[in-house]
Amino acid sequence: MKPAVNGADAEGDDRQVGSGLTAHAMSTFPLGRSRLKRSGYGAMQLGGPPYAAGGPADRASAIGVLQAAVAAGVNHIDTAQYYGPGLANDLIREALYPYPQELAIVSKVAVGRPDASAVIPSGEPRQLREGIQDNLRSLAVDQLAAVNLRLAGRDRVDARFDDQLAAMVAARDEGLIAGVGLSNVRLEQLRHAAQGTDIVCVQNLFHLADRRDTPVLQECLRRGIAFVPFCPLGWPRGAANPVLTSPVVIRTADRLGMTPAQAALQWLLQLASNVLLIPGTASIAHLRENLAAEDVTLDREALRDLDGVGA
Repeated sequence: MKPAVNGADAEGDDRQVGSGLTAHAMSTFPLGRSRLKRSGYGAMQLGGPPYAAGGPADRASAIGVLQAAVAAGVNHIDTAQYYGPGLANDLIREALYPYPQELAIVSKVAVGRPDASAVIPSGEPRQLREGIQDNLRSLAVDQLAAVNLRLAGRDRVDARFDDQLAAMVAARDEGLIAGVGLSNVRLEQLRHAAQGTDIVCVQNLFHLADRRDTPVLQECLRRGIAFVPFCPLGWPRGAANPVLTSPVVIRTADRLGMTPAQAALQWLLQLASNVLLIPGTASIAHLRENLAAEDVTLDREALRDLDGVGA
């Protein structure tokens, strides 16, 4: 196999896996010490609706999706202790433990959910450490590849933010986490944090129809930080989804023989080499569809038309 060039594997041999998915050499980008496949998996939907609460409708199917993702070559799983709460992490452990050596599990703290009710802020330094430890226990690991400081309401650069960063850095220095990440972060917060410590990833809302954080993406690219868009297929779900129901996206996908989801995911992949995708699903069929987005091509007409969706 040739070495990776510009964050992408030059070539690789395909192989069939038991789920019916094809495992092959996907493009990659580093997240801290780990070089990750750019097509990953987000575990939020495994916690059950609404908003990851109440548990999956079919536990065996959820476990099957996780196992199929890893068998297909996914080595980046995004999760959180408050998905469920606790259920997503329990499913990951049940499905995948002992974990493959190359698997990077990334979680987030500063948000809690004591039960199936609404999430609550849990951003005090003590709570951040407790949240990291909760993830370590539920996943049965000694260290997580990264943990994101999930900011609520787009907080400011202030003494509280510095205290939160200090707690995350302390957890990294103690070996509880390998890397510090940020989520729901403003550009000025990212720059401030990166001046004081290494930031390995940023996870913000970003998709074809919502590009407000393009400056954050560009800053991450300049610094070599992985940018992980959450809700990469649009939000909210259902009939109001601005991406998957867009006439432009649907027309483009039909013309090129792909699905709207594949068009939207490939658009993100070609946008910048540091984009890591974590679309979530509780279906192996949808998992197959999402991973195949690596293999589709958007021509110039498609890129021009899709660029207009977010205008």
